[in-house]
Amino acid sequence: MADFSLNFAQWAHAVSWLALTIALLLGLGRTIVFDRTDPIHCNALLQRGTWLDSAFKNWQPDGCMSHKYSVDDASSCLKGQKVVFVGDSVTRTLFYQFANLLDPKLPTGPPDDNGKHADYTILTSSGIQISFYWDPYLNGTHLRSIISDKPQVDASRPGLLVVGGGLWYLRYPESGGLSAWEGNIQHLVTSLAGSSLSSSARDIVVLPVEDVVPSKLSSERANVMRLSDIDAMNADLAHRIFPVAEDSVFSLSLPAAAVPIALPSVFNAMLDPSQTQDGLHFSDVIVRAQANLLLNYRCNEVLPKKFPLDKTCCRRYPSPSFLHSLILLVLVMWGPYLVLVAHKAGGHGRITIRSEELPAVIFSAATALVYIADRTGFWLKEQKQFNSWTFTAGMLAIVASGFAKVKVADGDLGYLNRDQTDEWKGWMQLVILVYHYLGASKVSGIYNLVRVIVAAYLFMTGYGHTTFYIRKADFGFLRIAQVLVRLNLFTILLAYVMNTDYISYYFSPLVSLWFVVIYATMALGATFNESTPFLVMKFIISAGVMTWLMTEEWPMNMLFEILQHFCGIRWSAREWRFRVTLDLWIVYVGMFTALAVIKIQKHRLTDHPKWPLVVKSSIVASALTMVWYFAFELWQEDKFVYNKWHPYISFLPVLAFTILRNATPLLRSVSFTAFAWVGKCSLETFIIQFHFWLAADTKGILLVLPGTWWRPLNFLLTSIVFLYLSHQVSEATGQITKWICGSTKKPASLPTAAPEPRREVLFDSRGEQSVPLMERNGDASKDQNAPSLVAPAAQPGRWLNRLANSPPTPHLPSLNSWKGPLGVKGKLAIGVVAMWICNLLWSYDY
Repeated sequence: MADFSLNFAQWAHAVSWLALTIALLLGLGRTIVFDRTDPIHCNALLQRGTWLDSAFKNWQPDGCMSHKYSVDDASSCLKGQKVVFVGDSVTRTLFYQFANLLDPKLPTGPPDDNGKHADYTILTSSGIQISFYWDPYLNGTHLRSIISDKPQVDASRPGLLVVGGGLWYLRYPESGGLSAWEGNIQHLVTSLAGSSLSSSARDIVVLPVEDVVPSKLSSERANVMRLSDIDAMNADLAHRIFPVAEDSVFSLSLPAAAVPIALPSVFNAMLDPSQTQDGLHFSDVIVRAQANLLLNYRCNEVLPKKFPLDKTCCRRYPSPSFLHSLILLVLVMWGPYLVLVAHKAGGHGRITIRSEELPAVIFSAATALVYIADRTGFWLKEQKQFNSWTFTAGMLAIVASGFAKVKVADGDLGYLNRDQTDEWKGWMQLVILVYHYLGASKVSGIYNLVRVIVAAYLFMTGYGHTTFYIRKADFGFLRIAQVLVRLNLFTILLAYVMNTDYISYYFSPLVSLWFVVIYATMALGATFNESTPFLVMKFIISAGVMTWLMTEEWPMNMLFEILQHFCGIRWSAREWRFRVTLDLWIVYVGMFTALAVIKIQKHRLTDHPKWPLVVKSSIVASALTMVWYFAFELWQEDKFVYNKWHPYISFLPVLAFTILRNATPLLRSVSFTAFAWVGKCSLETFIIQFHFWLAADTKGILLVLPGTWWRPLNFLLTSIVFLYLSHQVSEATGQITKWICGSTKKPASLPTAAPEPRREVLFDSRGEQSVPLMERNGDASKDQNAPSLVAPAAQPGRWLNRLANSPPTPHLPSLNSWKGPLGVKGKLAIGVVAMWICNLLWSYDY
C-alpha cells in the first residue's frame, strides 16, 4: 500500500505548489488565447463588464481596472483639445455628463426644453472645448465635414469624436426605418475606413443604439421602438466594425476592429430598468459611468505611467529603464547563478538546489513572481468591492482557522509572551488582509478598528524593544544592523523592482523609525537606565521631541528636500507626517508598559496581598473600556473625524486587550497556532500583498482565474500561494540577514516579562531576531521553541521536501564572498552607496 504518512508541512508544501502551478498555467493559457487580439484590454473595456454594487457606482470591466477620472486627470489628458459629440438626445445626455466630469461647474443638462434640439459648445475652466451637434439621423453637415477625406489641421481636429443615434429611425418610420439606418451606417463606416485618423479625429467612438425599457415607454414610443429592431441594428453595427474573418470563427475573443472606430457595446449592459423614468433616458449615475468609460478609453494610455498603476484597461504597462532592467535581472538571476556555481564547483551529476542556495533561490523566484503579477498583464486585475456579508464571512473564517489548532503550554508563560504576541500579530494581520481585499476602508466603523490594530503593532514595538534594552543593555551596532536589515531588506528591494517608493510600504519604514527612536532614547545616558525616574524623564523628553518634529512642517520638509537633492529620493513629507502622527504616542505607551512590567516583577508586586484586587479591578475596567471604545468609534461621523481622536485614545483599547488577554494563567498559557504561524511572517504578508493577492499597488485584486464570477475560487487559490510565498520569503530574509550581518549570535528575540532564563542563542531559520512588523517580546531562550504549523521532520533527500521541512544550514560555502574582511559596516556601506547611485541615476515618469 502507498504510504500517506506525510506531515502537515509536506502537505502544505504540495498544495501550495499545486496552486502556484495552476495559477501559472491559467495565466499562460489566458495570455495565449485572449491577449492575442486584445493585449491591453481595450475590447474588454468596451464590450464586457458588470456592476459590482447595487448603487451603480462601481462598474467592473471584464478582467481589467478602470479609473475614476478626476478633473485634473481628465484635463491633463485633453488639455488644448476639442471633444465633439454628434447625435440624438441620448448622446446629448452623455455630452453633458462628460462635460461635467471635466468641470463640475458646468450644467448636467440643457438650460430649457426649448433648446433641446440645438447645438451647444462649452469651454471648461482648463480650456477644453466640448461641442454637441444635434443630428439624430447622423447625416448632418457637421458630421460629414468631420469625416470627410479633406485633411484637417491638427488644431481643428477633435481629440475625441463621439457619434450616437438610431432611435429616431424607429420613432419616425417615415425617415426610412431600418433600411435607411443601414444605408447611413454603411456610408458612415465606409467614410471612416477610407479616411485616415489625421483627417477626422484622434479617437472615434460610435455608440450602440440604446436599449429601451418597453414597460416605461409612452404608448407612442412603445409601438415603434421594439427591442428586436434595436438588437438587429446593433448586430449590423457590430458586424460592420468587427467583420468575422474565416480564421477567427473559432476564436474565443472579439477580433480587432477593421476600421478605426470604437464600439462600446457595454453601454447597454450598464443600463438598469430601475434607473429610468421614461424608458429612454437613464439616470445621471449611469450616464456618468458611461462618460467615465469614454475617458478610460481615450486617456488611460496617455496619462503618466507612475505607481499606483491602477489603470489596466486600454493601457500598456511601462517598459523598465536600463537601470531598472539591470536590477531586476540581477535579482532574478541571483539564485540560479549561485546554484550553477555550486553545481560546477561540486561536480554533481545533476543540478540540485542545496539548502545553502535556497534563500537566494526563494528571493529570485519571489522577485520574478511579484513582478510578473503586478507589472505585466500575465494575470488580470480587477477592482475591489466591499460587501458586508463577505466581510463577515471573512471574519468568521479567520476565527475558525484560529481554533483549528490550540497550543497549551505546561506553565504560565507570563505577560505578552512570545507565543501570544505571535498570535496577536497573526490574527491582526489576517484582519488587515481581508480589510484591504474588500476595500473596507470606506466603512468608518471598520477603518477605525483597523487603525487600532496598527496602533497595537506599534505598541508591541515600543514594549518589545524597551524590554530588551532594559534587560540586555546591548547597544552595539550589530544588533542595530540585524534589526534594520531584517525589517527593510525585502521592502527596499521590492521598491526598486516595482519602481515604487520605500515609504509607500509604510509599515517597514514606520517600525524602523520607531526602532531608531527607541534605541536613541534608551542609549542616551544608558548607564543611568537603572533609575526609574531617569527613564521616565527620557521617555517624556523623547515624546516631546517627536511631537515637535512631526507637528511642525518645516523639519520634515527640509529633510525630504535634502534627500531629494542629494540622494535622488522623492518621498512625500506630508504623507510621512500623517503616518507618524496618527500613532504618535502609542509607542511610548508600549515603552512605559515595558518599564512597569519589569518593575512589577523586580519588586515582586504580584506577591502583594492586594494584587488579586488590582487584577480584578483592571479586568473590569478593561472590559468597560472596550465597550466604551466600540460605542465611541461607531458613533463618530466619519473616519476623518475619528482620526482626530485616534492618537489620544488608541492606547485605551490596546491596553485593555492586553489585560483581558493575560487575565489568568490559563489565558497566558494558551495560544492559537495558525495565528502564530501567520504572525511569524506578518511583515512579508503585509509587503507582498501590495502586488500579489492584491494588485495595482493595493488598489485592486489579483485574478489568476479569469472571470469576475469566479472571485470566491480565485480568492482561495491566490490566498494559498500568497501565504506560502510570504512564509518562504520570511525564512529566506532571516537567513540572508544572517549572511549580511555575519554573526553567529542573534540579537535575541525580545525578552518576555516572565521570569525565564536569559541567554543568547543562534539565529533560527526564519531569522526571528526581529518580529515582522515589530520585535518579538518572547524570551531569548524560547526562540528555538517558537510555535509553527510546520512540524519537524527527518531530513529528506529532495530539495522540495527540504524547502518544506528544514531550515538552511548555517554553513554556506557558496557565499564566502559575504564572509570577507569587510565586516558588517563595510557590507552595509557598500549597500548604501549602491542605493545612492541607483537613486541618482533612476529615471522617473513624473
